[in-house]
Amino acid sequence: MKELCEVTKVHPEVVDRVQKSMTNLSEVASLFKALADETRLNIAYALTIEQEMCVCDIAAVIGSSTATASHHLRYLRERALAKSERKGKQIYYSLSDDHVRQLVTIAHEHTKEGVGID
Repeated sequence: MKELCEVTKVHPEVVDRVQKSMTNLSEVASLFKALADETRLNIAYALTIEQEMCVCDIAAVIGSSTATASHHLRYLRERALAKSERKGKQIYYSLSDDHVRQLVTIAHEHTKEGVGID
C-alpha cells in the first residue's frame, strides 16, 4: 500500500486550526533526544524500578564504569529528567518527577505491545 494520498487536496480549515494550536516543541525534542540514547534510557528505566540509586549501583546495573554512568546521569540532570542528592560520600539519583517515570514506562509498554512495528 502506498503511504501517499492519490490526490493533493489541502483542507485549509484543518490546516489553519492546527497551525493556530501549534507551539514550539524544541524542549520536547530535547527531552526525547536525551532518552533516545540507549544508555540513558536504560538508566531512566532502572530508576523506574528502583526509585533512587547511587552512581555505583547504576553503573553496575548498566554494565559501565562509574565515570560513564556519571556522565550520562549528569546529562539527564542538566535536562531536568533526573535529580541528584549527596548522601555522605555518595551521590544518589532519581527521576525528576512522575512525568519522566510515566514517559519511560509508557514507551516500554508500547514497544512490548508491538504496536506500529512491522
